[in-house]
Amino acid sequence: MMLNPVITSLLDTDLYKFTMLQTFLHQFPGATGVYRFVCRGGARRPLAQFRDEVGSQIDHLCSLRFRPEELDYLRGLRFMKPDVVDYLDLFQFRRRFIDVRADGDELQVVAQGPLMHVMLFEIFVLAIVSEVNFSQFDAEEAYEEGRRRLRAKVERLREFAGQSRHGNPYVFFDFGTRRRASREWHDEVIRFLAREVPEWFRGTSNVDLARRHGLVAAGTM
Repeated sequence: MMLNPVITSLLDTDLYKFTMLQTFLHQFPGATGVYRFVCRGGARRPLAQFRDEVGSQIDHLCSLRFRPEELDYLRGLRFMKPDVVDYLDLFQFRRRFIDVRADGDELQVVAQGPLMHVMLFEIFVLAIVSEVNFSQFDAEEAYEEGRRRLRAKVERLREFAGQSRHGNPYVFFDFGTRRRASREWHDEVIRFLAREVPEWFRGTSNVDLARRHGLVAAGTM
């Protein structure tokens, strides 16, 4: 049985997936490709044990559609063309283009098919595997440690601000969707940074968080 849904919005991904989609749609609409899940550096526990849960989460992902308010947000981005947003209005993931299986201790996730379709699986799959894996730990203990580290980093930022000015101002963006512990924790971190250090924290690559918190959506172009 599936745990709580990891993905609840199709905007809960990195901005660059939409700019890549725009290029594929306009210049390479017939291109096909393969995306394979890789755990960089190896896993501390056999990820194959999560096959069923990851499969259930992907089943849920394939039930989602873009909401009207989400499409309106994308239309408001100056670099998104109207026809791309119209395509997303029709878009829904198809389960037949992605396979989840166990190979010994390894988790195999392979998305294969039209690039306009399968390239959008990438960030969602990474976020799903990360959160399913994290769910095995004591969440409250981990969150408290995360909050301690977050406060310490903000204090270091404030100390840095008290030093002499450098040639360029220091600013940063969040790019954590694919490696986050959970959607809930990601949201908490974004809200904390936006509240505590708005002069340095300028936005996030996560389109859903940018929309909901009034931040700049940033990403590789």
